[in-house]
Amino acid sequence: MTATHPSPLPTTTLPPRTVDVAIVGGGIVGLTLAAALRPSGLRVAVIEAQTPEGAASRQRAYAFSPTSADIMKGLGLWPQVGPNICHFRQVRLSDGDHPEVVKFSPQDLGDDSVFYGAEHGVLMTALQGAVQAAANIDYLSESTLTVSERHGERVIGTLTTPDGTRTLDAALVVAADGKQSPLRRQANIDAFGWQYWQSCITTVLEPEGDHQATAYERFWPSGPFAILPLPGGRCQVVWTSPHAEAQAILKLPEAEFMAELERRYGSQMGKLKRLTPPALFPVQLMQCDRYVQPRLALVGDAAHSCHPVGGQGLNMGLRDAAALAEVLTAAHQTGEDLGSIAVLRRYERWRRWENWVILTFTDTLTRSFSNQIAPIVALRRLGLWLLNHVPPLRHLALRLMTGRLGWVPKLAREGRRVGDAGI
Repeated sequence: MTATHPSPLPTTTLPPRTVDVAIVGGGIVGLTLAAALRPSGLRVAVIEAQTPEGAASRQRAYAFSPTSADIMKGLGLWPQVGPNICHFRQVRLSDGDHPEVVKFSPQDLGDDSVFYGAEHGVLMTALQGAVQAAANIDYLSESTLTVSERHGERVIGTLTTPDGTRTLDAALVVAADGKQSPLRRQANIDAFGWQYWQSCITTVLEPEGDHQATAYERFWPSGPFAILPLPGGRCQVVWTSPHAEAQAILKLPEAEFMAELERRYGSQMGKLKRLTPPALFPVQLMQCDRYVQPRLALVGDAAHSCHPVGGQGLNMGLRDAAALAEVLTAAHQTGEDLGSIAVLRRYERWRRWENWVILTFTDTLTRSFSNQIAPIVALRRLGLWLLNHVPPLRHLALRLMTGRLGWVPKLAREGRRVGDAGI
């Protein structure tokens, strides 16, 4: 007897849709760009492959910079975000067990917090709500876009949604689709970079004692070890080690894993309880040789990737989103073609060189601290001493790490004024 299989349901062909900007990727960076375009008058589509709940469910927390907080304030989302993230009262930087500890405080920045510990779900929920409520934005979950042609003044692609397929016509497509960006690959945009010799282990802990809203970045010869305080007395650990060592640590029984972790974590918060299974991801540096082509712009991880030391990755992406929104809004107001290379290169000139500075900074930091070569050890410890005892140098370093150097997006400047006014 021959088995029969039901025929696939016919695909429904829907009427074509026309938008000004199609953002592929509904993660934090893509949604920030969409939210920043709400007042622009542009018609925007956000195309996300997962369900909203799936996209928001990632078990991850980020070191969130004051400039990123200013962007959230500029978007009007700080009332949802601010009370649900941890405001760092201090960040402590040290070289393993060396006694010199650099202490960054809000006074060094002239702000109310040095950094923040922000969980993925908190940021995503606020951004999804803002985008879904906007009249000029279509939030299309469980959907994909296949670009078939880019020519003239439009991009033509096939949009596949749970309701069927349709032709999508846009002036500009933005790739916010992550490190493996299919759109970047389809456009044959080359990237410079390398895989590091390290992997990162992350897990969320509940310490016995109060974390006192203090973050730690400790540099061990095997790699940096970061402790990010979170709301509810919890902490996320970002633990960097050589690949083989990280794989071996991940396979340890829980008791042995915790013993190894506590050795690096220290005893300042008492006994530790693990709340989430540890996860591992490789570390790489990547910078695209260009961020734009006619009708295409890359943002966030689609354009660049860095070592997690210093917590720069997401913050770079948020500044990309705010900068691109500013460029597109200004171009729209003067009647320019949004997808033209002349317009898009304004964004590329702004963000690509600033991202190079951060990529160089994080690469230098991890290489100089992840070795035991005597002259380098002496130089880095001198650097820590200077940061501790020369306040202008400490302030400059903190401004670099928090995105307050360079050309700060208008959205962040407006958000800071809102914060200073206590609104």
